[in-house]
Amino acid sequence: MRAVGLGTRSAGPSGGPRPWGGPSLGGSMPGNPRPWRSPSLGGSMLGNPRPWRSPSLGDPIPEGPRPWGPHPSRPQPGAGGAQPLGVLPSGAASPRGAPSLGGRIPWGLHPSGPASNSGLHPSVKLCRFSLSFKVLHFSGLWQIIRKALTEEKQVSTKTSAADLVTETDHFVENLIISVLKEKFPSHRFIAEESTAAGSKCVLTDSPTWIIDPVDGTCNFVHRFPTVAVSIGFAVNKELEFGVIYHCTEERLYTGRRGQGAFCNDKRLQVSKETDISKALILTEIGPKRDPATLKLFLGNIERLLKAQAHGVRVIGSSTLALCHLASGAADAYYQFGLHCWDLAAATVIIREAGGTVIDTSGGPLDLMSCRVIAAGTREMAMFIAQEIQTIPYRRDDEN
Repeated sequence: MRAVGLGTRSAGPSGGPRPWGGPSLGGSMPGNPRPWRSPSLGGSMLGNPRPWRSPSLGDPIPEGPRPWGPHPSRPQPGAGGAQPLGVLPSGAASPRGAPSLGGRIPWGLHPSGPASNSGLHPSVKLCRFSLSFKVLHFSGLWQIIRKALTEEKQVSTKTSAADLVTETDHFVENLIISVLKEKFPSHRFIAEESTAAGSKCVLTDSPTWIIDPVDGTCNFVHRFPTVAVSIGFAVNKELEFGVIYHCTEERLYTGRRGQGAFCNDKRLQVSKETDISKALILTEIGPKRDPATLKLFLGNIERLLKAQAHGVRVIGSSTLALCHLASGAADAYYQFGLHCWDLAAATVIIREAGGTVIDTSGGPLDLMSCRVIAAGTREMAMFIAQEIQTIPYRRDDEN
C-alpha cells in the first residue's frame, strides 16, 4: 500500500491483490474471479447470474438463494411475531407512499403491527423504515463504497490528523439526504459531514434522520474492509429504528422499537454474560491523540485487563463493533469520543437484541454526550462504568 501525493490514497497496481478480495464493479481479479463480490446492477457475471442482488423496486423476486431473506412465497415468521423480511397479507396494499420492495417489507414491520409510544401510526413508520431500507439496499450505495474502497482517494482531516474524510463520505451523505428529503421535506437531518461543515447538531422533537455515510473512514482510506453505512430515525427524541449496512460483507443489521433486531434474516440476541473474567470487550480510540487522552485510554484498557477480561478489541468502526455486540459476538462496548450518528441506529439494534445502552456514568444514555457503554447485561455495563475513567469530549450539541 502506498500514498500518492499529499492527501491521496492509492489503490494497488492494476491487476494487483486487494486484501479484502473485492474486484472493482463489473470485473474480476486476474486468475481469481470472485463473481459474488461485485455483480453488476441488474446483470450477472461469469455465468453466475444473481438478479436478486439488485431487483428493481416492484419487480418479482426470482427463485434462488437470498442472503437478505426468504422468498415471498415462503414467509418465515420470526420469534415473537416479528417477520424477517415478511410479506404483506394477500390482497393488502402497501402503505401510501411506501416504496415497493417487490411485495416484501423489512424485518419485523407490518402495517397492522402495534404502534410504539411515539404515537405514529405504524403504517407511517413502515413507510419511513422501508425507505431507509430502500436507500441502503437498492440505491447502489454499497457498490459505490466497495468500488471506492479499492480506488485512489482524496483524503482530508477534520478535528485531528486521525479524523479523516474523503470525497466518498460527502457523496454518500448527500445522496442519502437527497433521497430522504424528497420523500420527507419537513424532516430534520443530523449527518456527520454536514455537521463538520458547520450545520447545527441539535436533536429536537421533530422527526429526525441521523446519518453516518461511511463509518470507519480510516479503515476505508487504508482499504481495511470494516466499513458501514448507518441510518437512525428519531421522533420526540426517541429512537424508533436503525439500519446499518456492512458494505463489504453484505450484512444488513436492522432494529425497530418493539419489533426485534435482525442481521439479514437472522434474529439477533446479545450475550448474557455477567462475569468480566469471561468477557470480550470492544472499544474505539476516538479522534484525540494528546498525551493526557492516550494515558486515560490506555489506562482504561489496563483496568479491564487487570479485571481479567478475556480481551479488548479495536476494529475501527463504532457502528459495526456495536452490531457485533448485538449479535452476541462480544459482551460489552465502551467509548469516549463517538458521536450521535455512530450511536443512533446501533442503539435501537442492541436494545431490540436484548442489550443495555447507558451513559459511562451508569445513568441513562444521552445521545449527544459523545460517550457510551453498551453490554448484553446491565450487570456487565455497570461493572465497566465503575472501572473506567472519563475522557472529556465536547457534546455534539455544543459544536
